[in-house]
Amino acid sequence: MPPRLLLALTPFLFTPLAHAAVDCAKANDQATMNQCAGQDFKAADKELNTVYQQITARLKDNPDGKKLLISAQRAWIGFRDTECKFSASGVAGGSVYPLIYRNCMTSMTKTRVEALKQYLRCEEGDMSCPVPGA
Repeated sequence: MPPRLLLALTPFLFTPLAHAAVDCAKANDQATMNQCAGQDFKAADKELNTVYQQITARLKDNPDGKKLLISAQRAWIGFRDTECKFSASGVAGGSVYPLIYRNCMTSMTKTRVEALKQYLRCEEGDMSCPVPGA
């Protein structure tokens, strides 16, 4: 096979490996556990963004409230990221670092999702709720 053809086909040779389904329930090596932790965080972050967008939509008639939410969310993201870096700092440089860091990020993100969902469940007339009902 000519070298140019081999180079042209190289991306196709490795594509199935890169896209192979990973069974996270049976993950038993560090690389797979790290990959699964990354997938868990991605799912939690996606849910966070969905809930956040629902709240911002309800705040469309309240620009001051929306600004406060944006400010709070940015501050929370900064806290989460820094807290998780600190939490995983004991294993910095090790192969388990991505797992510890991402597990922290996932846990904190899920907690934030639940806190934001509370704003979406406020009862009509609840004066302590900054988000109007749907």
